[in-house]
Amino acid sequence: MEDSDLRVRLAVFAFLDEQRRLSPGLLERRVLQQGFFFDGKRVPLQSPQGIFKPGVCRLPLSITTVPARQGGARPYDDVIGQDGLLRYRYRGRDAGHSDNVGLREAMRQRVPLVYFHGIVEGRYEAEYPVFIVGDAPESLTFTVTVDERRFASLGNLPDDPTETDIRRRYVTRTVQHRLHQQEFRERVLAAYQRLCAMCRLKREQLLEAAHIVADRDELGAPIVSNGIALCALHHAAFDAHLIGVRPDYMIEVRQDVLDESDGPMLIHGLQGFHGKPIRVPSRPNLRPDTRLLEIRYDLFRQVTAAGP
Repeated sequence: MEDSDLRVRLAVFAFLDEQRRLSPGLLERRVLQQGFFFDGKRVPLQSPQGIFKPGVCRLPLSITTVPARQGGARPYDDVIGQDGLLRYRYRGRDAGHSDNVGLREAMRQRVPLVYFHGIVEGRYEAEYPVFIVGDAPESLTFTVTVDERRFASLGNLPDDPTETDIRRRYVTRTVQHRLHQQEFRERVLAAYQRLCAMCRLKREQLLEAAHIVADRDELGAPIVSNGIALCALHHAAFDAHLIGVRPDYMIEVRQDVLDESDGPMLIHGLQGFHGKPIRVPSRPNLRPDTRLLEIRYDLFRQVTAAGP
């Protein structure tokens, strides 16, 4: 790969690092399409097409997965295979399309790219560096692996291919899990109009998506009806079983917490919500599943009965 091309990619990684530092969270599409200037030339990072090569690069710079449609699947189903690596769909069905040829050459030259994963419409999570490590024309897919940020340039790749493969599979699986959790959070927060269901706090930086039934449970699907939008305080209290939510959507504070006397923070932060309802989404299908709430509430009662 030409040195100028690598310099652009390293500048892109630095730009994305800076965006993360300035505004933690998802990246807006307008920011990605606007990009930045490098050596007097604008470098956009993304276009409506999934495989994107800006004019300043000889090979593709980024690949994008669009967000799922409301209530449906992604238009292009990029998935993690049994080998722990991402399968990314070709551009169209022609293996000879210039975009597909470009990714094939990026694979041959071990060129680092950026993977933009659409979480919700117009907002993306960026993972980098990613590498194309396989090409399967029969299924119209490329195999993609994610690597650690410290390997963002071609100049510091380790020599041991086995070590590299193991590390990338681990990183890719970890990234996929985090992206799924990010999608869950965004869907839950949108359903609750970005407000804590208990205290109505609307500072998005402090809002989280609490699972009613843990995702490790077979019933713990990452769907909105298995989630509640809570601020960090109430999420922590919910997970610690200091507070519970009954199947009728009423909040119950553990008795030993109600009996404590520890100043205004305890009174207004926890005790004051006892016996009050949570705020639920207006659409019935997005409200907490009462069957799941019953399971969680039973656990709350068991913990309460066991004592502090």
